[in-house]
Amino acid sequence: MINGIITATILVGVTGLIIGLLLGVASIKFKVETDPREDAVLDALPGNNCGGCGYPGCSGLAAAIVKGDAAVNQCPVGGEAVGKVIAGIMGVEAEASERKVAYVHCQGDCEKTKVDYDYSGVHDCRMLSFVPNGGAKSCNYGCLGYGSCVDVCPFDAIHVVNGVAKVDREACKACGKCVEVCPKHLISLEPYDAKYIVSCMSKDKGPVVMKACEIGCIGCSLCMRNCPSEAITMDGPLAAIDQTKCTHCGTCVEKCPKKAIVKI
Repeated sequence: MINGIITATILVGVTGLIIGLLLGVASIKFKVETDPREDAVLDALPGNNCGGCGYPGCSGLAAAIVKGDAAVNQCPVGGEAVGKVIAGIMGVEAEASERKVAYVHCQGDCEKTKVDYDYSGVHDCRMLSFVPNGGAKSCNYGCLGYGSCVDVCPFDAIHVVNGVAKVDREACKACGKCVEVCPKHLISLEPYDAKYIVSCMSKDKGPVVMKACEIGCIGCSLCMRNCPSEAITMDGPLAAIDQTKCTHCGTCVEKCPKKAIVKI
Protein backbone atom coordinates (compact mmCIF):
# COMPACT_ATOMS: atom_id res chain seq x y z
CA MET A 1 0.00 0.00 0.00
CA ILE A 2 2.82 2.37 0.88
CA ASN A 3 4.56 1.55 -2.41
CA GLY A 4 1.36 2.43 -4.25
CA ILE A 5 1.18 5.81 -2.54
CA ILE A 6 4.82 6.52 -3.33
CA THR A 7 4.33 5.52 -6.96
CA ALA A 8 1.25 7.72 -7.29
CA THR A 9 3.08 10.65 -5.71
CA ILE A 10 5.99 10.25 -8.11
CA LEU A 11 3.65 10.04 -11.11
CA VAL A 12 1.79 13.20 -10.04
CA GLY A 13 5.06 15.03 -9.49
CA VAL A 14 6.51 13.96 -12.85
CA THR A 15 3.26 14.89 -14.62
CA GLY A 16 3.27 18.32 -12.97
CA LEU A 17 6.91 18.83 -13.93
CA ILE A 18 6.23 17.90 -17.58
CA ILE A 19 3.20 20.20 -17.75
CA GLY A 20 5.20 23.04 -16.19
CA LEU A 21 8.01 22.58 -18.73
CA LEU A 22 5.53 22.51 -21.61
CA LEU A 23 3.82 25.67 -20.38
CA GLY A 24 7.19 27.40 -19.99
CA VAL A 25 8.22 26.48 -23.53
CA ALA A 26 4.82 27.58 -24.88
CA SER A 27 5.02 30.93 -23.10
CA ILE A 28 8.40 31.58 -24.71
CA LYS A 29 7.44 30.31 -28.16
CA PHE A 30 4.11 32.15 -28.36
CA LYS A 31 5.12 35.28 -26.46
CA VAL A 32 3.58 38.40 -27.95
CA GLU A 33 6.12 41.17 -28.20
CA THR A 34 4.82 44.54 -26.97
CA ASP A 35 6.10 47.99 -27.78
CA PRO A 36 8.01 49.24 -24.69
CA ARG A 37 6.32 52.61 -25.18
CA GLU A 38 3.02 51.00 -24.24
CA ASP A 39 4.22 50.39 -20.67
CA ALA A 40 5.58 53.93 -20.49
CA VAL A 41 2.28 55.40 -21.67
CA LEU A 42 0.37 53.21 -19.22
CA ASP A 43 2.57 54.45 -16.36
CA ALA A 44 1.88 58.05 -17.39
CA LEU A 45 -1.91 57.57 -17.36
CA PRO A 46 -3.70 58.23 -14.04
CA GLY A 47 -4.93 54.64 -13.65
CA ASN A 48 -8.58 55.43 -12.93
CA ASN A 49 -9.80 52.99 -15.60
CA CYS A 50 -12.96 55.08 -15.91
CA GLY A 51 -13.50 54.44 -19.62
CA GLY A 52 -14.04 58.14 -20.31
CA CYS A 53 -11.53 57.94 -23.16
CA GLY A 54 -13.70 55.45 -25.01
CA TYR A 55 -11.42 52.47 -24.38
CA PRO A 56 -11.67 49.64 -21.84
CA GLY A 57 -9.46 51.09 -19.14
CA CYS A 58 -6.05 52.73 -19.17
CA SER A 59 -4.31 49.70 -20.68
CA GLY A 60 -6.70 49.78 -23.62
CA LEU A 61 -6.00 53.47 -24.20
CA ALA A 62 -2.24 52.97 -23.89
CA ALA A 63 -2.32 50.28 -26.57
CA ALA A 64 -4.46 52.46 -28.83
CA ILE A 65 -2.14 55.47 -28.44
CA VAL A 66 0.91 53.41 -29.35
CA LYS A 67 -0.90 52.01 -32.39
CA GLY A 68 -1.88 55.50 -33.46
CA ASP A 69 -5.60 54.84 -32.99
CA ALA A 70 -6.02 57.36 -30.17
CA ALA A 71 -4.74 60.87 -29.54
CA VAL A 72 -1.99 61.39 -26.98
CA ASN A 73 -4.29 63.72 -25.02
CA GLN A 74 -7.36 61.49 -25.14
CA CYS A 75 -7.44 60.83 -21.39
CA PRO A 76 -10.05 63.21 -19.91
CA VAL A 77 -8.83 62.62 -16.37
CA GLY A 78 -5.18 63.41 -16.99
CA GLY A 79 -6.02 66.33 -19.22
CA GLU A 80 -3.41 68.49 -20.92
CA ALA A 81 -0.64 67.76 -18.41
CA VAL A 82 -0.75 63.98 -18.98
CA GLY A 83 -1.19 64.55 -22.71
CA LYS A 84 2.12 66.42 -22.83
CA VAL A 85 3.93 63.63 -20.99
CA ILE A 86 2.56 61.00 -23.37
CA ALA A 87 3.39 63.21 -26.36
CA GLY A 88 7.00 63.20 -25.15
CA ILE A 89 6.99 59.41 -24.94
CA MET A 90 5.54 59.13 -28.43
CA GLY A 91 7.81 61.82 -29.87
CA VAL A 92 4.98 63.99 -31.18
CA GLU A 93 3.52 67.39 -30.48
CA ALA A 94 0.56 67.50 -28.10
CA GLU A 95 -2.39 69.41 -29.49
CA ALA A 96 -4.09 71.86 -27.17
CA SER A 97 -7.03 70.24 -25.44
CA GLU A 98 -10.15 71.91 -24.14
CA ARG A 99 -11.09 71.14 -20.58
CA LYS A 100 -14.69 70.11 -20.15
CA VAL A 101 -16.97 69.50 -17.20
CA ALA A 102 -20.36 67.86 -16.78
CA TYR A 103 -23.40 70.07 -16.38
CA VAL A 104 -26.92 69.07 -15.29
CA HIS A 105 -29.44 71.05 -17.35
CA CYS A 106 -32.11 71.37 -14.69
CA GLN A 107 -32.97 73.70 -11.81
CA GLY A 108 -36.23 72.02 -10.88
CA ASP A 109 -35.54 71.44 -7.21
CA CYS A 110 -38.09 70.65 -4.52
CA GLU A 111 -39.25 74.28 -4.29
CA LYS A 112 -39.39 75.19 -7.98
CA THR A 113 -41.08 72.16 -9.52
CA LYS A 114 -44.40 70.47 -8.80
CA VAL A 115 -45.00 66.79 -8.17
CA ASP A 116 -47.91 64.66 -9.32
CA TYR A 117 -47.69 62.01 -6.61
CA ASP A 118 -45.51 60.66 -3.80
CA TYR A 119 -43.00 58.06 -4.94
CA SER A 120 -41.56 55.58 -2.44
CA GLY A 121 -39.98 52.96 -4.69
CA VAL A 122 -36.40 52.11 -5.60
CA HIS A 123 -34.11 55.14 -5.60
CA ASP A 124 -32.62 54.57 -9.03
CA CYS A 125 -33.38 57.03 -11.82
CA ARG A 126 -33.13 54.29 -14.41
CA MET A 127 -36.03 52.40 -12.81
CA LEU A 128 -38.34 55.42 -13.02
CA SER A 129 -39.11 54.70 -16.67
CA PHE A 130 -41.48 52.02 -15.38
CA VAL A 131 -43.62 54.36 -13.26
CA PRO A 132 -46.32 56.80 -14.45
CA ASN A 133 -44.95 59.83 -16.37
CA GLY A 134 -41.40 58.59 -15.78
CA GLY A 135 -41.28 59.99 -12.26
CA ALA A 136 -43.22 61.96 -9.68
CA LYS A 137 -42.18 65.42 -10.91
CA SER A 138 -44.68 67.18 -13.15
CA CYS A 139 -41.93 68.03 -15.61
CA ASN A 140 -41.24 64.88 -17.60
CA TYR A 141 -37.84 66.24 -18.64
CA GLY A 142 -36.52 67.23 -15.21
CA CYS A 143 -33.93 65.69 -12.91
CA LEU A 144 -35.43 62.79 -10.96
CA GLY A 145 -33.02 63.34 -8.08
CA TYR A 146 -32.37 59.72 -7.12
CA GLY A 147 -28.66 59.80 -7.83
CA SER A 148 -27.88 57.19 -10.46
CA CYS A 149 -25.29 59.69 -11.71
CA VAL A 150 -23.87 59.97 -8.20
CA ASP A 151 -23.45 56.20 -7.99
CA VAL A 152 -21.42 55.91 -11.20
CA CYS A 153 -19.15 58.95 -10.72
CA PRO A 154 -15.66 57.67 -9.83
CA PHE A 155 -14.51 61.11 -8.65
CA ASP A 156 -17.24 62.04 -6.14
CA ALA A 157 -17.94 65.07 -8.32
CA ILE A 158 -21.74 64.97 -8.42
CA HIS A 159 -24.31 65.05 -5.62
CA VAL A 160 -28.06 65.47 -5.30
CA VAL A 161 -28.95 68.76 -3.63
CA ASN A 162 -32.60 69.47 -2.82
CA GLY A 163 -33.83 67.04 -5.46
CA VAL A 164 -31.47 68.00 -8.30
CA ALA A 165 -28.03 66.66 -9.20
CA LYS A 166 -25.23 69.24 -8.99
CA VAL A 167 -21.71 68.92 -10.37
CA ASP A 168 -18.56 70.04 -8.57
CA ARG A 169 -16.76 71.67 -11.48
CA GLU A 170 -13.33 71.36 -9.88
CA ALA A 171 -13.70 67.68 -9.02
CA CYS A 172 -15.25 66.67 -12.36
CA LYS A 173 -12.88 64.99 -14.83
CA ALA A 174 -15.35 64.80 -17.73
CA CYS A 175 -15.25 61.02 -17.90
CA GLY A 176 -18.84 61.01 -19.18
CA LYS A 177 -20.21 58.25 -16.97
CA CYS A 178 -22.95 60.51 -15.60
CA VAL A 179 -23.88 61.52 -19.14
CA GLU A 180 -24.37 57.88 -20.11
CA VAL A 181 -26.40 56.86 -17.08
CA CYS A 182 -28.92 59.73 -16.95
CA PRO A 183 -32.22 58.38 -18.34
CA LYS A 184 -33.51 61.91 -18.96
CA HIS A 185 -30.39 62.90 -20.95
CA LEU A 186 -30.00 65.99 -18.79
CA ILE A 187 -26.24 65.93 -18.43
CA SER A 188 -23.77 67.11 -21.05
CA LEU A 189 -20.06 67.85 -21.18
CA GLU A 190 -19.55 71.58 -21.60
CA PRO A 191 -16.40 73.72 -21.96
CA TYR A 192 -14.97 74.62 -18.56
CA ASP A 193 -14.67 78.21 -19.77
CA ALA A 194 -18.37 78.49 -20.64
CA LYS A 195 -20.08 81.28 -18.72
CA TYR A 196 -23.76 81.00 -19.61
CA ILE A 197 -25.90 77.95 -20.19
CA VAL A 198 -29.54 76.99 -20.65
CA SER A 199 -30.40 75.10 -17.48
CA CYS A 200 -33.45 73.32 -18.82
CA MET A 201 -34.14 70.46 -21.23
CA SER A 202 -37.93 70.59 -21.46
CA LYS A 203 -39.36 70.22 -24.95
CA ASP A 204 -42.86 71.11 -23.75
CA LYS A 205 -44.53 74.30 -24.87
CA GLY A 206 -44.51 77.35 -22.62
CA PRO A 207 -47.91 76.93 -20.89
CA VAL A 208 -47.12 73.30 -20.00
CA VAL A 209 -43.68 74.24 -18.67
CA MET A 210 -45.07 77.02 -16.48
CA LYS A 211 -47.54 74.64 -14.85
CA ALA A 212 -44.79 72.18 -13.99
CA CYS A 213 -41.81 74.36 -13.09
CA GLU A 214 -41.18 77.95 -12.05
CA ILE A 215 -37.82 78.18 -13.76
CA GLY A 216 -38.12 76.24 -17.02
CA CYS A 217 -37.53 77.53 -20.55
CA ILE A 218 -40.85 78.59 -22.09
CA GLY A 219 -39.56 79.05 -25.64
CA CYS A 220 -40.24 82.79 -25.81
CA SER A 221 -37.04 83.29 -27.89
CA LEU A 222 -36.24 86.63 -26.21
CA CYS A 223 -32.70 85.39 -25.58
CA MET A 224 -32.21 84.51 -29.24
CA ARG A 225 -33.63 87.77 -30.52
CA ASN A 226 -31.45 89.86 -28.22
CA CYS A 227 -28.16 87.95 -28.44
CA PRO A 228 -25.66 90.31 -30.17
CA SER A 229 -23.41 87.44 -31.30
CA GLU A 230 -26.21 85.22 -32.67
CA ALA A 231 -25.01 82.44 -30.38
CA ILE A 232 -28.52 81.30 -29.41
CA THR A 233 -30.90 79.25 -31.51
CA MET A 234 -34.22 77.60 -30.76
CA ASP A 235 -34.46 73.81 -30.76
CA GLY A 236 -38.22 73.71 -31.00
CA PRO A 237 -39.44 75.45 -27.83
CA LEU A 238 -36.04 75.16 -26.12
CA ALA A 239 -33.18 77.67 -26.34
CA ALA A 240 -29.64 76.43 -27.01
CA ILE A 241 -26.35 78.31 -26.74
CA ASP A 242 -23.49 77.77 -29.18
CA GLN A 243 -20.51 78.12 -26.84
CA THR A 244 -18.14 78.73 -29.75
CA LYS A 245 -20.04 81.93 -30.59
CA CYS A 246 -20.91 83.11 -27.09
CA THR A 247 -19.02 86.26 -26.07
CA HIS A 248 -20.11 86.09 -22.42
CA CYS A 249 -21.97 89.38 -22.57
CA GLY A 250 -24.77 88.16 -20.30
CA THR A 251 -27.61 89.65 -22.34
CA CYS A 252 -29.41 86.30 -22.47
CA VAL A 253 -29.54 86.10 -18.67
CA GLU A 254 -30.92 89.62 -18.45
CA LYS A 255 -33.64 88.97 -21.04
CA CYS A 256 -34.79 85.50 -19.92
CA PRO A 257 -38.09 86.06 -18.07
CA LYS A 258 -37.97 82.65 -16.32
CA LYS A 259 -34.26 82.71 -15.39
CA ALA A 260 -33.78 79.46 -17.26
CA ILE A 261 -30.40 80.71 -18.51
CA VAL A 262 -27.79 80.88 -15.77
CA LYS A 263 -24.25 82.08 -15.26
CA ILE A 264 -21.94 79.25 -14.23
